[in-house]
Amino acid sequence: MKEMLEALRDASRQAIDAAADMDVLEALRIRYLGKKGELTAILKQMGRLSAEERPVIGQLANQIRAEMESELDSRKAALAARLQELRLNAETLDVTIPGKEVRLGKKHVLNTVLDEVTDIFTGMGFSIAEGPEIELSLYDFDRLNIPENHTVREWTDTFYITEDEKVHLRCQTSPMQVRVMEAMKPPIRILAPGRVYRKDEIDATHSPMFHQIEGLVIDRGITMGDLKGTLNTLMQRIYGPDTVTRFRPHHFPFTEPSCEMDLQCFECHGAGCRVCKGEGWIEILGAGMVHPKVLEMSGIDPEIYSGFAFGIGLERLAMRRFQISDLRLLYENDIRFLSQF
Repeated sequence: MKEMLEALRDASRQAIDAAADMDVLEALRIRYLGKKGELTAILKQMGRLSAEERPVIGQLANQIRAEMESELDSRKAALAARLQELRLNAETLDVTIPGKEVRLGKKHVLNTVLDEVTDIFTGMGFSIAEGPEIELSLYDFDRLNIPENHTVREWTDTFYITEDEKVHLRCQTSPMQVRVMEAMKPPIRILAPGRVYRKDEIDATHSPMFHQIEGLVIDRGITMGDLKGTLNTLMQRIYGPDTVTRFRPHHFPFTEPSCEMDLQCFECHGAGCRVCKGEGWIEILGAGMVHPKVLEMSGIDPEIYSGFAFGIGLERLAMRRFQISDLRLLYENDIRFLSQF
């Protein structure tokens, strides 16, 4: 039995010295010193020894147990020190290394222009009105004096949601004008920005989803001169005092008289190019005096009150503002393009 204990001492010492991590070391402790370990198994055979041999073997067994425990503790301390050294090396912070650049985001070019327009109009006493993008035809068409045979009410022009053509994605933010006239009494000065949807083919100046900014003023004695003065003030504030504009007669069901406002093409300066389709001008908005029928349907007496309304394409404002020649660039999310603004 003495030979068995000494062989166990040599084997355990080699195994403990070779333990590579804490898990292996714990497995060795259980293997040699556990209740079912190898040392316990040897000691169970002491019943076969004579009375003279038992004290000698017992003393040797206790000595080997103490050596094993000491070697396990020493190896555990060595492994812990090694792990701490590795952790410290891995977590070392070199204060001389330059810090990483923190890149801050920027407002999208459309938001930049929208904020400019909003600031200009709030400075003129306008308030902001926002409403649903899924709209009732009652507000988007009927209450705006748009007849049922108008082309904008065709399935080829509007994104209808219901087959009865009573609910659709709004094709303008004009319904907010009706909603405001229902809820408020004159004087009214509101600006209604938001996304709108039309079945337009995508090209340099058109998209099936774009942004519109509607304006409405209702008060006593409002004239076409007030409309032109307001819009010219807007364009000069955004583009500078030398901005060239023109007003053309037009027809809209919800205004009478009606007009369209154009800006001289920023790409060709009036000579004609692909951006302006050879005309030298870019249509920027439609406007006019609010139709008496629209006022009546909203409970406002057209004999007492008059007003003007306009709808601006935000994308076209941004293109002119930042000399962008293709509307599609605004939606492609190319950081190289957007970071310029």
